[in-house]
Amino acid sequence: MKFIVRAGNADDCRDIERMIRELAVYEKMPDQVKISHRELERDGFGSNPYYQCLIAEVPEEQKSKDGHTKVGYALFFYTYSTWKGRVVFIEDLYVMPDYRGKGIGKALMATVAKVGKEKQCMRLQLSVLDWNKSSLDFYLAKGAEDLTAKEGWHFIRFSGEALDSLAQEAP
Repeated sequence: MKFIVRAGNADDCRDIERMIRELAVYEKMPDQVKISHRELERDGFGSNPYYQCLIAEVPEEQKSKDGHTKVGYALFFYTYSTWKGRVVFIEDLYVMPDYRGKGIGKALMATVAKVGKEKQCMRLQLSVLDWNKSSLDFYLAKGAEDLTAKEGWHFIRFSGEALDSLAQEAP
């Protein structure tokens, strides 16, 4: 299968939103998606971007049954480890079901790794749901470590009322 991996741009935001929603359905959390292409455009392609995105695109003759040529994406950003330094974090890595197993996910992830190395990142990190064995196996086969199993780390989140309450405690 022919495909390219390229940097996303503001014109891709409707397709990125579509694939985010597809990923949320796959992850059994479709009601959690509150973002729209407008926020994606503002937050990724404005003057101070919060994220970067790669797009996997197939030629027109290989488009999906729904007419899509943008068939995968990797959305990532930079963070920092006080122990190691610069880190690139993949928030989402998604390939439409009919295009899986064809090297697209590997190409997206490898390109994020390459971009991270060019930015002198010491780590590439991501999270995966505990029931998503196929994705976990994919990452482990590429050399990733499962830090929950190995070191006992837990991913913690404050949102909604908990975030509001915590912010109100600031001096």
